[in-house]
Formats: sequence, C-alpha cells, structure tokens
Amino acid sequence: MRDRIDEEITFRKLEVLLAYMETENLAKTAEALDVSTVSVHRALHSLEQGMRCALFRHEGRNLKPTDAARTLADVAKEVMALMSDGIRSTREAAGHSSDRLKIGSLYSLTIQTVPDVVIDIKRRRPALQVELVLGSNTELLERLKQGTIDAALMSLPKAEPEIESIPLFEDDIFFAAPAGSPYANQEAIDLRDCRHERFVSLSEGFVTYRGFVEAFRVAGFTPDVAMTVGDIFPLMNLVSGGLGYTLLPGRVRGFFGDKVQFIPLQSQYLMRQTIGLSFVRARERDPNILALMAVCRLSARRTR
Repeated sequence: MRDRIDEEITFRKLEVLLAYMETENLAKTAEALDVSTVSVHRALHSLEQGMRCALFRHEGRNLKPTDAARTLADVAKEVMALMSDGIRSTREAAGHSSDRLKIGSLYSLTIQTVPDVVIDIKRRRPALQVELVLGSNTELLERLKQGTIDAALMSLPKAEPEIESIPLFEDDIFFAAPAGSPYANQEAIDLRDCRHERFVSLSEGFVTYRGFVEAFRVAGFTPDVAMTVGDIFPLMNLVSGGLGYTLLPGRVRGFFGDKVQFIPLQSQYLMRQTIGLSFVRARERDPNILALMAVCRLSARRTR
C-alpha cells in the first residue's frame, strides 16, 4: 500500500517550488507568480512540513536547495506535466475546449444557416475542426443528452433542465405543391379543400412532421400519405415529381427553383417554427460553445 500524501503537499505549492528552483530568489519567484514573498516562503516551509524533511538550508537570508529539494523538483516537473495532460484529455473527452466541435443540424438548415455558421466559426477559431451531424429534432436532442454532439441547430425543444437553448429566427410553414398544380394561383390554402389529395411527409421525429399532423387535426381529417421519408430534400423531390403535396418550412423555398411552389396556409392553419442553438447547460462557458453562440447570433441578424 502506498504512503498517503500529506495534505500540505499541493499542486500550487509544487508550482511555487519549481519557480523558486529556477531563481533561488524569493522576490523574483514572488514576482513571477504574482504573489508576495511571504506567500512564497510560507509555501516552501509547508512543503517541508508535508515532506517531513529539510528541503532548504539557510545561508543568511537566502534559502539554498538541498539534494532533497532537487529530487522533489524533478518529480514535481513530471507530476505537473502529467496532470496538465490529464486535465486537457479529460476536458477533451467531455468536449470542453477541444480542437473539435460536433454540430448537429436539421437537414433543412444546410442550405444557408449551417454554411454561414461553419464559415464564421472557422474565421474565429481557424484551428477548430468542425464536424456536422444531421438528423431530426428528436435524434439531435437525444445526441445532445448523450454527449455525442456538442450543440445542435434545431427547432427549440420543450424546456428541459439540462438543455440550454437560444432562439435565432422564426420560420413559417407553407403548403408545398408541384409547379402548375391546381392550387398554384390561390392566395392561401384551406386544407379542407385538399381532403381528396395525396400527400407525402417527413417521418416521425421531425418538427415539420409534428406541424403536419397538427395542421390536419385542425382541418378535421387524416390525410392520405403515400410515402414518408427521413430527409427534407427527397421529400421535395417527391413533391416536384407529382407524387403528393406536403407542408414545408419557408427556409427551403427556392432550393428547387420553380419546381416546387410554396403557398401560404389560411390563418387557422398558420404554424411557425422557432429555430435556435441548443447545448448542454453545463457547457455554457465552454470557449467553443461561446464562439458558436456568437456566430449563430450574427448569422441570424444577417438573415432577418
């Protein structure tokens, strides 16, 4: 069994020892560490008490290191370096101040928001390696809780104690139809008039799917859904190909040119998504998260 380390032996005191061994001068050591000479003397004296042996001999007002002090200093260098590496590795394992940042995102945000954010954060932190993980709102929220992503650009989730979210912008939901459809010239769509139509939809877990279900609940009927998909871009392909109609957020308008038309819904079906940045509350002071928050706010201001 190893001997227990005396409580008088601390990392801070070992740091003082290493600084003193470089100068062998109390005043210079105090200046280097931004403390008083009394604090330096006290730290060295308490180390001797903790080691239970003399580390210095007095020559007038000077403290001369003994062989024991040199031995302890050699060990202290290794201990301090190892602990420093350990702290860095531990923080990186938790995602704090790492040189990598995993950002989760909804597929629909990869058109403009994600590229803007990635470019801006690379400008602020050039050495940062950014990895993008795409998924539904449900998937991204679960990944946040598991710690497999650092932050997520997504529709704001319901309030949860461990998750912090900042709103960035709001987005309306539209009726999406292929070019030249019978609905093309309508100013606003009453979904009750679409009872006989076929629809396509995102799968469960996407925030747009929840809006889709709610809109037809208001309309009072269950739509005929020909196909569900797990990505908004194949969904738009299905619409442009005439397989069915759907409901889509305005942020993807124009991605398919004039092949997909976005028509407003009547007021009783109006829905709005709040898009924001979410992350684990315990990491709100992490430098990478702070930088990401700043660039996300900047991106949101540009898109208003």
